[in-house]
Amino acid sequence: MLYWAVVFFLVALVAAVFGFGGIASISAGIAQLLFVVFLVLALVSVFAHAWHGGVPR
Repeated sequence: MLYWAVVFFLVALVAAVFGFGGIASISAGIAQLLFVVFLVLALVSVFAHAWHGGVPR
């Protein structure tokens, strides 16, 4: 998921350089959304790991 957030961010940067403001803003919004989803899932994973003991068998 983080990979796709970076890809959309790079698309937004390239679109902004070439003057495509609409595409740049949409791509930046998608990148931001994907990054937030990544952070939420990462936190859920960390808390779930801590909740179940934290030590692999």
